[in-house]
Amino acid sequence: MKEIGIEDVEHVAMLARLELSSEEKQTMTSHLRDILRYVEKLNELDTETVEPTAHILPVRNVARPDTLRPSLDPTEVLKNAPKRTGELFQVPRVVE
Repeated sequence: MKEIGIEDVEHVAMLARLELSSEEKQTMTSHLRDILRYVEKLNELDTETVEPTAHILPVRNVARPDTLRPSLDPTEVLKNAPKRTGELFQVPRVVE
């Protein structure tokens, strides 16, 4: 494995448009080295019998059932509107 150096941290910082001080570059270099060492350690595990998966638990839809119910009263809702036009919220123009 290639050893992570200051140049690598500077390159990643440039791509992320981050300005790092010399001290922060040193810290990030150390952190990245530790992370990559840990990933190497994980790669030593035998995973031949482990099936690839995206989730450890089954994924299911947890949405509530769609039920018909009355909507809110427009005059009640518009009481909190800073500006309104009839039964509509009035908002500032966004596009010129």
